[in-house]
Amino acid sequence: MTDIQRPDPDALIAQLRAQQEQTQRGKLRIYFGANAGVGKTWAMLSAAQRERRAGRDILIGVVETHGRAETAALLEGLESLPLKQVEYRGRTLFEFDLDAALARKPSILLVDELAHSNVQGSRHAKRWQDVQELLAAGIDVWTALNVQHLESLNGTVGAITGVRVHETVPDTVLDNADEVVLVDATPDELIARLGAGKVYVPQQAERAAQSFFRKGNLIALREIALRRTAEHVEDDVLGWRVEQSGASGNRVASAWNTSGSILACVGPHEDAAQTVRTAARLAGQLNVKWHAAYVETPRLQRLEAAQRDKILAVLQLAQELGAETAVLTGDRVAPALAAQALHLNCATLVLGRPAGRVGWRKLLAPKGVARELAERAPSLDIVEAAHAGSSRRLPQALWDRHVGLKDDGDVGEPGAGRYRWQGFLWALGASIAVTLLATPLHGLLELTNIVMLYLVGVVAVAMRFGRVPAAMAALLNVLAFDFFFVSPRLSFAVSDVQYIVTFAVMLGVGLLVGQLTAGLRFAAGVSISRERRAQSLFELTRELSAALEASQVIEIGAAAVQGHFGGRAVVVALDASDRLQYPDDLPPGFDKSVADWTLRQGQSAGLATSTLAAQTWRYVPLKAPMRVRGVLALEPAQPRWLLIPEQAQQLDTLARQIAIALERVHYVNIAQQAVVDMESERLRNALLGAVSHDVRTPLTALITLAESLQAAPPQETGTIAKAIVHQAHQLNALVSNLLDMARLESDVSGQSVHLRRDWQSVEEVVGSAIRAARPALGDMPVRTELPADLPLVEFDPVLIERVLVNLLENAAKYGAAPVVVKASTTDNMLVLKVRDHGPGLPASVRGKEHTLFEKFTRGQAESATPGVGLGLAICKAVVQAHGGAISAASVEGGGAEFTVTLARREPPPDPGLSEMERGVSAPEDNHADTYRFGDRGRATDPALCAQRAGG
Repeated sequence: MTDIQRPDPDALIAQLRAQQEQTQRGKLRIYFGANAGVGKTWAMLSAAQRERRAGRDILIGVVETHGRAETAALLEGLESLPLKQVEYRGRTLFEFDLDAALARKPSILLVDELAHSNVQGSRHAKRWQDVQELLAAGIDVWTALNVQHLESLNGTVGAITGVRVHETVPDTVLDNADEVVLVDATPDELIARLGAGKVYVPQQAERAAQSFFRKGNLIALREIALRRTAEHVEDDVLGWRVEQSGASGNRVASAWNTSGSILACVGPHEDAAQTVRTAARLAGQLNVKWHAAYVETPRLQRLEAAQRDKILAVLQLAQELGAETAVLTGDRVAPALAAQALHLNCATLVLGRPAGRVGWRKLLAPKGVARELAERAPSLDIVEAAHAGSSRRLPQALWDRHVGLKDDGDVGEPGAGRYRWQGFLWALGASIAVTLLATPLHGLLELTNIVMLYLVGVVAVAMRFGRVPAAMAALLNVLAFDFFFVSPRLSFAVSDVQYIVTFAVMLGVGLLVGQLTAGLRFAAGVSISRERRAQSLFELTRELSAALEASQVIEIGAAAVQGHFGGRAVVVALDASDRLQYPDDLPPGFDKSVADWTLRQGQSAGLATSTLAAQTWRYVPLKAPMRVRGVLALEPAQPRWLLIPEQAQQLDTLARQIAIALERVHYVNIAQQAVVDMESERLRNALLGAVSHDVRTPLTALITLAESLQAAPPQETGTIAKAIVHQAHQLNALVSNLLDMARLESDVSGQSVHLRRDWQSVEEVVGSAIRAARPALGDMPVRTELPADLPLVEFDPVLIERVLVNLLENAAKYGAAPVVVKASTTDNMLVLKVRDHGPGLPASVRGKEHTLFEKFTRGQAESATPGVGLGLAICKAVVQAHGGAISAASVEGGGAEFTVTLARREPPPDPGLSEMERGVSAPEDNHADTYRFGDRGRATDPALCAQRAGG
């Protein structure tokens, strides 16, 4: 039986997400041609006219007619967006108005000249970046592009035509286009158009015919355009096959072998950009991923800052072309590249072709990187990129264009310029110092020991300044040793030929020691840098793990980023309405509009990016697994750091951790709110269930009794009236419990319960509680055990009486006679106990008696006994408001006992009371035989209280 190929659920989910994003994103159509004059703009406007007649909303954002009458005639009837005026160096320039286009939001927007460079200070440096934002807003865009403006073909076209093109577009823009319309013309037809003035004005046409528009150039460019269009069509076919394969579960799309990636090796030579372009073009043709890596050796680390900036610019170019970049470290280039290729599973390495050497230089030239790679990794395919005859220069470092921003040194080892001259001076100084130290010791030490002193100086210079100063120190030490210590002294002459061997060994050992020491110093610096990045990430993760509020995450994240990169950092999170919640003390230079754009687009902007690069701040979206949670803004102390891939990745990683922490706190708050909502819903349902039963029952009885009272004979009215009173008491008790619980809960939520404390007689409060609970007790007897010398205690009498009433009613409902009320005191406590002689606490609550005091909790879940389960909860709230405690337990001999413990202190003496007011003492007994009058004027004799209550 054959296995049924089922679709991969993860692949289906990914496909659905991609389709959803695609439906929300605008469509890009590119009219692609070999060169100017083939009719791209004319074809685009002709299609726009057809769509307009079909009823589509067409808007012209910007169109360049270049003075061609035929093209200008096609503008008639099409709505055009006014251009934006921009002041630049005393001139007024007209640019495409991106914000107006986003506000207008047509169905189709025409944006000509895709490779156009915007005026400095615009939101985006290139027009193709404007198009990307338009597409993200859901606007369909039509545009035009020539083949020479593709970044990967820039060097190739320059070598063919001899003309350097500075305005380029990344290949990914063309690759990701939804439609590519090839506009083609034969070379002869194009030359005829040029001569007829349909391409350029006569003066420009004459110059173009002599340079760019030569027939050989036109043929070559046409071939490149056709091939590039065919590659795009091939990608479309492959994409369709993969899509169909994922949808149906069949394996019909695995006809292309894409097992290996490409690694481009970036070096310090001038053709590094051409190497990157070649690798990008090759990766596009093979439909594989590609990477770019630069290996920083100790020698390359000592390059001038300007040369290092060029290397970083090449890496940034590789990122724009779709590569994943990395800066590696190692003593030699080939081993590091081989290890990186193995790690990334790269099948092909693209290298720059080394410069040719002639004569004796060719003989003394070291082994090339390509040859060493071939020996170390024979399974790798090695491709050498040819020299570019002419290609555009990469832009200057972004921070060099910032006004007032100075170079504060390189991120690596500063081993060039002024710093190197300092090393030479220190090498000279070290040689002089060792010579002065060893001169007095010449007669005491052997010459071999003096040589050791000179080697120590070489090690010291190498540790501080690197290889070249260490080599100079070794040479100076040999000369000083020969001049000052070898006979004849104070002369470079050598009396013994054996000293020549000493000099050679001394120089060789000095150079070797300097080389090894400098290498160790370089490796230590790399390790320290890596450890610093790992430590920053570890500390941030550790601190964020303990953060429970968004404000803590913001503070910790900003401090961590600022601690790693220096400068200033700001973390801006979202508020409840999903808008950035800016702090009141924003630092100068922070641009809210850029932060808002970063949040909306989900892309980095500002310093060292291709969007709003004139900014001195870098804005990074805080992308969490579910959505963007805010923006991280950084103004680093060293702007050059952000061009180093490792540092840029570190910033992205820190931002990712901050975003995950913000999302975690967000969902913790949602979970807490969900728990509160669930508890509220549970309480509401319990309250409604209790009220619907226990309120409806007495109300129904009252209605029935009242109706019966109207028709009852006179001898039965008294009985019915008593029944009405009984039901009314039950309903009053229920409503009183609800109102008391609501008031107590309201006071607790306000963090204060208003108590009217006063010195009270415990006997009086007990007697009042027994009387108040008599309707619920009925004929059940109540026995009191109160010491005769029970002192006055300070509490709220109304609330404590309510506690005793609830406990007595609870005993009446679930217990059996007799009910016993006890009171006793210690030095600092008052203990009240209410016990019944029933079955005791339910078995379901034994061991967790505290649950009886929760709201809407009853001893028996299903019982005919009326009540809503609030009596004991009210007792707990009142007792805790007094600073006391309440507990329940089953006692031996049967029954349940509830214990209330209240704090007490000695009452203040009152010498003004008369003997009668103080009361007449009786013999000590468990019951008081005297009468005491409280502040409410009630008789408080316990026995009398019990007798009046029916106890």
